[in-house]
Amino acid sequence: MRVCCWGLSSLFVGALFVTTSFAYDRVTGAAFASRSEVYASHGMAATSQPLATQVALDVLKQGGSAVDAAIAADAMLGLVEPTGAGIGGDLFAIVWSAKEQQLYGLNASGRSPKSLTLDMLQKMGLKYLPPYGPLPVSVPGAVDGWYELHKKFGKLSMSKNLAPTIAYARNGFPVSELIAYYMQRSAKRLGKFPGFKETYMPNGAMPKTGEIFKNPALANTLEKIAKGGRDVFYKGDIAKSIAAYIKAQGGYLSYEDLASHHSEWVKPVSANYRGYDVWELPPNGQGIAALQILKTMEPYDLKAMGPLSPEYVHLFVEAKKLAFADRAKFYSDPDFNNIPVKQLISEQYNYQRAQLIDRDKAAKSVEPGNPNLLHGDTVYLTTADADGNMVSLIQSNYRGMGSGMTPPDLGFVLQDRGQLFDLTPGKFNSYAPGKRPFHTIIPAFVTKNGKPWLSFGVMGGATQPQMHAQILINIIDFGMNLQEAGDAPRILHTGSTQPTGEQMEDGGYVSLEAGFPMETRRELMKKGHILRDSLGAFGGYQAIGVDVDTGVYRGASESRKDGQVSGY
Repeated sequence: MRVCCWGLSSLFVGALFVTTSFAYDRVTGAAFASRSEVYASHGMAATSQPLATQVALDVLKQGGSAVDAAIAADAMLGLVEPTGAGIGGDLFAIVWSAKEQQLYGLNASGRSPKSLTLDMLQKMGLKYLPPYGPLPVSVPGAVDGWYELHKKFGKLSMSKNLAPTIAYARNGFPVSELIAYYMQRSAKRLGKFPGFKETYMPNGAMPKTGEIFKNPALANTLEKIAKGGRDVFYKGDIAKSIAAYIKAQGGYLSYEDLASHHSEWVKPVSANYRGYDVWELPPNGQGIAALQILKTMEPYDLKAMGPLSPEYVHLFVEAKKLAFADRAKFYSDPDFNNIPVKQLISEQYNYQRAQLIDRDKAAKSVEPGNPNLLHGDTVYLTTADADGNMVSLIQSNYRGMGSGMTPPDLGFVLQDRGQLFDLTPGKFNSYAPGKRPFHTIIPAFVTKNGKPWLSFGVMGGATQPQMHAQILINIIDFGMNLQEAGDAPRILHTGSTQPTGEQMEDGGYVSLEAGFPMETRRELMKKGHILRDSLGAFGGYQAIGVDVDTGVYRGASESRKDGQVSGY
């Protein structure tokens, strides 16, 4: 079997990818397959940390719903994988309700400080918000997201859902090799901020591989939340502590910002790809970029090309460039803009955009389209329960461990999601007080003939929509199973159009994982693509599929991370 790589813990951070020439799946013969799918009939959980997966299964066995299991797993990931998640960050989710036979979407992202204006930022001489410190901090939405999900779909008490994480935070857990590596990287950037070392480096250094790490401050915070509800976090002493700390650091996030926060239930949007309805959440996230890529690719016979061919890779990269040009122009907070979502994901628009692709030449620059001319590190987890409910949930601090802003005695770091605002006036994603920034984290879901078929996601910043599309193309066009679709070598295009609208010279660059033949690489270079190595920025994937006739779940987990899928 293949020796798999060490995965990504946050946006654009690298790790080692290793493969062996003799690795293959003994059943399918796929050279890249790492392991089989997992099957279960009563419930299933797939997360990036085995302890989180086991906590989710325990909750399911206690009679909890898929939402209870997802909340329990997400809380646990904030403890054992603080390099990607935590209650200082935001959350998005798609839930399949078996009772109502429909999907629900939750946008639990926070807004910018109301007391900070674009004019103030420009007077500071800033061209963009810094990645660390108090200025990029926006309201953390995860805790409110938990309670919104629980109110609608929970069966167990929040005390029971949070109890496992509270116990592990008090008693400690052994840090995995991957997480120890990324925590040590974060120490260099974030250790200078007050509160960070006290929380994560109590002995003067980050924990080493296998070392027992405790976070009693987080245990205390979660206990307060479990007993007092979401208002303890947004209107109680926790909110007051956060506001006082940020003010002392020269920031603007206030008690009022926290007290006025609310999540929003939104309607997921879909595009049909070869008979499958692929569902994403609308902006301020980037999920519809995956739909645009798929619809742009749909006119082509990808199956005939094959997953490792230069023709397929070229078309995929060019389709991504087109989608990301639109992403830079249109994706933003819909409360501040009239975003043409329906047109952007339509077949007519994307088939027109597909005509712009030169089959023999890489585009060096790409302009956004005009859809109105048509009339018409992050963690990802998924859970499923015995009643047929399924949850696709993604949660993040944004850059690894976030802004570095660590309020005293609370046990978590605040996110730096505000860095994704554009400080240029007049754009869809221009900074404004009380506005949600453009977001990279996106859960996904697929239905077929109106029934649930697949709950999946891939963490990893701008990697995410590219990998959503690749996973589905691997399954639908190339006939791979869920695990093979995640293990297959991935294509990553970086550059072209950034969220600010800026484009790299020469159309950005393409990174291919080990497994693509040298002939494919040579042909891509002939077409004008610039190839570069990217050691680890290929995302982290989890998936649960369901057989609607039998109710049997099948699952897959990321072989590039510490991922585990398990069921009962």
